[in-house]
Amino acid sequence: MLRTKSQTYDARMVGWLSLAQMISWGTMFYSFSLLMEPLERELGMGRAQSSLAFSGALLTEGLLGWMIGRRIDRGQGRAVMCCGSALAAAGLGLLGLVRSPAEFLLVWVLLGAAMACALYNPAFAIVTHRFPQDFRRAIITLTFLGGLASTVFIPLIAWLISHFGWRHTVMLLALLHLLICLPVHWHWLRGDATLQGPTKSNATRSGNLRSISRPWAQPSFLLIGVFITLMMGVTAALPAHMVSLLREQGISERWVLGIPALIGVLQVLGRLALYFFEHLFDMHASNRWIPALIPAGLALLLAAGTLGTSGEARLVCALAFAALYGMGNGMLTIVKGTAIALYVDSQQVAALNGLVAAPAALARALAPLALGALWTAQTGYRVGLEWLLLASVLAIAALIGAQKKATEPQRGPLR
Repeated sequence: MLRTKSQTYDARMVGWLSLAQMISWGTMFYSFSLLMEPLERELGMGRAQSSLAFSGALLTEGLLGWMIGRRIDRGQGRAVMCCGSALAAAGLGLLGLVRSPAEFLLVWVLLGAAMACALYNPAFAIVTHRFPQDFRRAIITLTFLGGLASTVFIPLIAWLISHFGWRHTVMLLALLHLLICLPVHWHWLRGDATLQGPTKSNATRSGNLRSISRPWAQPSFLLIGVFITLMMGVTAALPAHMVSLLREQGISERWVLGIPALIGVLQVLGRLALYFFEHLFDMHASNRWIPALIPAGLALLLAAGTLGTSGEARLVCALAFAALYGMGNGMLTIVKGTAIALYVDSQQVAALNGLVAAPAALARALAPLALGALWTAQTGYRVGLEWLLLASVLAIAALIGAQKKATEPQRGPLR
């Protein structure tokens, strides 16, 4: 059975973990775009070399997901996240000392390991174990503050670089992990949940003991894996091409630059709305319509280009796309973070999410390249958007299929 120090929702603990998430995302994920150009100039790297380092970090994060998830499911979440903070501090500190492209690449592999231990996946798994009745509420809170990471840290890091240089900046960012994140994880994650005895999963309820040792054999898990991987690919492909894509719509440069910023704000507003109003809707129905906002937004962009509408109409379509995609992408993080716990197994959630992390990381790394390869001077991004629309629809179909598998009589009701 699963035993925890306390299964009562602890708002203070979730609040402090959310602060650590904001720092971790801001210093490791969003910092790269600001550090890239000064590092390229000083180390003599091209854009492909610098981008390879960040892709390496994402792949490292995905490849370590299963191993780290198993440790969290065994009650070692505190050790994992403390290790993540320590690795982040070490990686950012070493980043301030790099003198060659090879050193730069190795440091980002180390930071990829820190991401695997300190970002959303381990945090989601820990609060799922701690608060089995309120884990979705905790995850919404974590993603709300995590969503503010770019708002807080992009201008902060830009200011630090302009005043102190990038080397001193990353050293200061390393201190945030040592002085805030590490103490937060050490103090608030005491008394980890530990698994003792057999887990009570969908597999055990159905009598399928084989699925305990082979969770990837469960149809619901495979479908959730397809859903997460496809959606990760769709949402990773767009940001790198967003400015060019919007310019193709023939709207003013002010809106070309303003809409990506608007999307970031709407992501946070979407999570905030979900926090306050989700109780008014059936959770499983909302899990279906939230991802549907993304293909709806993509369809609007395609329609605007296909119909050859006026500049004003294209702006309306672009703004509608921003609203649907921004809100949908913000809330999608919660759906992805809770899907395995809801429809597969809430007690092996970290390990199962870790299994999905590798293909999801590969999709996240390759999707921007694929969208760029599909662009042509004749058709622009139309073919790429069609593929993204198809992928998002297939992802939703996979999620619905997983929900149906979870409601089959031999598997018991949805939890």
